[in-house]
Amino acid sequence: MGKTKHEGPQKLPFAPDPRLWVSLVPFGLGKVKPAHIRETMKVAWENRDNLGYAARILTQGVCDGCALGVAGLKDRTLAGPHLCTTRLNVLRLNTMPAIKPDILHQDIDELRKLDSAELRRLGRIPYPLLRRKGERTFSRVSWDEAMDRIAAKMKRTHPKQTAFFLTARGITNEVYYTAAKVARFLGVNHIDNASRICHSPSKTALKRSLGIGASSCSYADWIGSDVVVFWGSVAANNQPVSTKYLYAAKRQGTKIIMINPYREPSMEHYWIPSIPESALFGTKLVDDVYQVNIGGDIAFMNGVMKTWFEMEAERPGSAIDRAFVEAHTSGLEALRTHVESLDWPALEASAGMTRSRMREFAELLARSRSGVFVWSMGLTQHRFGTDNISQVANLAMLRGFLGRKRCGVMPIRGHSGVQGSGEMGADPFSLPGGEWDPATVERIEKLWGFRLPRWQGDIVGVSLENAALPDDDARKLRIFYTSGGNFLETMPDPDFVRRCLENVDLRVHQDIILNTSTLVDAREEVIVLPAMTRYEQPGGGTSTSTERMVYFSPEIEGPRIEEARAEWQIYADLARRVKPEEAERVAFASAEAIRAEIARANPSYDGIQHLRRKGDVFQWGGAWLCEGGVCPTADGRGRLLPIALPETRREEGRYFLTTRRGKQFNSMIYGEKDPFNAADRRDVLLHPSDAAAHGIADGDGVVLHNRYGVFHGRAKLADTRPGNLAVYWPEGNALLPKGVYEPHAGIPEYNTTVALEKADAYHAGKDVRYAEKRIEDLETEVS
Repeated sequence: MGKTKHEGPQKLPFAPDPRLWVSLVPFGLGKVKPAHIRETMKVAWENRDNLGYAARILTQGVCDGCALGVAGLKDRTLAGPHLCTTRLNVLRLNTMPAIKPDILHQDIDELRKLDSAELRRLGRIPYPLLRRKGERTFSRVSWDEAMDRIAAKMKRTHPKQTAFFLTARGITNEVYYTAAKVARFLGVNHIDNASRICHSPSKTALKRSLGIGASSCSYADWIGSDVVVFWGSVAANNQPVSTKYLYAAKRQGTKIIMINPYREPSMEHYWIPSIPESALFGTKLVDDVYQVNIGGDIAFMNGVMKTWFEMEAERPGSAIDRAFVEAHTSGLEALRTHVESLDWPALEASAGMTRSRMREFAELLARSRSGVFVWSMGLTQHRFGTDNISQVANLAMLRGFLGRKRCGVMPIRGHSGVQGSGEMGADPFSLPGGEWDPATVERIEKLWGFRLPRWQGDIVGVSLENAALPDDDARKLRIFYTSGGNFLETMPDPDFVRRCLENVDLRVHQDIILNTSTLVDAREEVIVLPAMTRYEQPGGGTSTSTERMVYFSPEIEGPRIEEARAEWQIYADLARRVKPEEAERVAFASAEAIRAEIARANPSYDGIQHLRRKGDVFQWGGAWLCEGGVCPTADGRGRLLPIALPETRREEGRYFLTTRRGKQFNSMIYGEKDPFNAADRRDVLLHPSDAAAHGIADGDGVVLHNRYGVFHGRAKLADTRPGNLAVYWPEGNALLPKGVYEPHAGIPEYNTTVALEKADAYHAGKDVRYAEKRIEDLETEVS
């Protein structure tokens, strides 16, 4: 752990810099861009029934949106107020009233006519609900009846047939910790969290390469670094406040590079509403864009390292920080041998990038004395996601961009709660403060006072698939207890997921709102439990940001959903009912008591026990992990790892396909139109040359298909890498393969290859002639 402390917020320069302006037209009038003022007015109108409470949430609470860690309207990176449309869109989840009984208790098929956005607008879940198999409506039940039914089923069910899942919906560290402890108390190791489908490869790769499981640096390190590289990450869309950090970095001369198959408009220019100069004239953010193939990042990085070794052969010390590598890494010669064995044509074909472009990037990094690598799902959501991130770690180590100011590796988080989930032990491979290893198990057993189950738990995708196993299988999923989450709209192959959800005996949905998954039948019954938000949690709660800042968010005075309970209290109550004779082992008197135990369970979190007031915060690990180049590995060295090229070939006439986000927060969609490129939710982004090859014009109906599914949409000509397509998530999930997981981290594969066709007769969102034609094609294939 580092000893240097975070320096605190920096000030922005006062004088404007016209060199960064996008246009002299004020406020980007006529441009495709978010309408920040209009959005703010809309949110104020939506919250008009609770404006005072909404204002207190914004000014006193820690943001339950992305993981930048804005507390009130301030953060630890820049002085001044911070507010973004993502946070404003999520705000209504906390202020809206309960669902009206006549709507909540109507026929289930009437509720199923609503999509998740419409269900969300109905309001909060007011009280516990029960719907048995065959029943047409939800029935109101007491907390005692609901919890007793769950406990009775758990007593009759083997722990290997029960699974817990926690999403990142504003969930606090206290809830993650209690859930992790209760699950193991009940003998269950099938417990997972939302990080599984976003950043699990980041933690896995950073652990094996550097011995750390989080960002090695802080957002402040972007500002003044020679170069900041965004790899498969659209921060302007997913973490809008971060554009202020980019503005500050640009003002200090930082070069910003984007590596992405699609030339994201929001990363090239952005109108930052809280900076007057930028709000008026916009800000040019990225300096260069490298449009790799989907899945071509490993080849691209191998090409960069191959260039560096060539440069080193010509002039030693011109590309690699030899002093850092010799003092703080191992594996250089094995990496060099591997990289030098790769031939350029193979690298160019896989990366979709010429040798000269790879050399440009390699030389830029070689000239840079400092650099920060930032990435998100564009690198992680692959069946080789862990290898992608280890490649990033290789680049950072070879240049010595680690453990010092303005340097580091950063998996930027898209949700404020998710960084703490694994660190609290809500993970099948982790416990608080460590991995699932003998020493950690012994330490936690001593603290918790009970024996932990010794069998390996499953990741959430496998747990869901286990619902489809025969009834006599020992791992057949019978109870699925999920705190938030909507697997119909986050996992590949939604039809298969629906069948799995239907095949569970008992599903428990602990949540604040209904979604489409809540309405799916179960073999025996569905129980819905109303949860509190983080702002309602008695005693307040904490969350951990991307940069390892642990923030305290106080309980905020305001209206309450009468029967909603704090989620940590619900888990503790469940444990008491299942094992009343030992319940004191998992009983907590308060949120403060949980924080006190977290400090003992996870040594990195020593300090969380002192957080109790608005504004309280500390950063675990110091400003930089691996400070001075010393890694928390057995020998103190980072591991340079040879990474082979993944199999990414595609058949003739096929296209690489990936998914992207629009006007949404995770799976919660807030608008049908993407504010950055004006695309609709069912638009297919494709390069003009690919469209021309099929006789497709902008706006034409198109069909994408592969052996997993079919997608009907419209062509949206865009600056994508030729041969690469993008569809919106979750609409495009029907094209993704089920049961394909990254072998080290278990993240599902969110990329595939597809065939592209022009629609013959596009109507009401579908090619009405396609289904009949496809049946004929399949008959031909079979014959």
